[in-house]
Amino acid sequence: MKKVEVFYLESCPHCRRSFKMIDALKLKKPEYSDVKIEYIEESKNVRAAEAHDYYYVPAFYVDGVKVHEGVPTFEKIETVLKKAIS
Repeated sequence: MKKVEVFYLESCPHCRRSFKMIDALKLKKPEYSDVKIEYIEESKNVRAAEAHDYYYVPAFYVDGVKVHEGVPTFEKIETVLKKAIS
């Protein structure tokens, strides 16, 4: 299983929506249920956020490679989960 990190802001509606999408996809497809995601609130961990190249949140990285940034869709979030298990 690959390492997944997501940078987010507590006040971001797109971030909250992406978290709901993750939960829904994990319920719908059991193969995603074991994916562990490290959630990093960028305003509380500025050093980690500055070490990554993104502009919009949520920003998803799988093994250090940016997979998605910005407004989420189920397809984009599923791509993150698929890369984590491949």
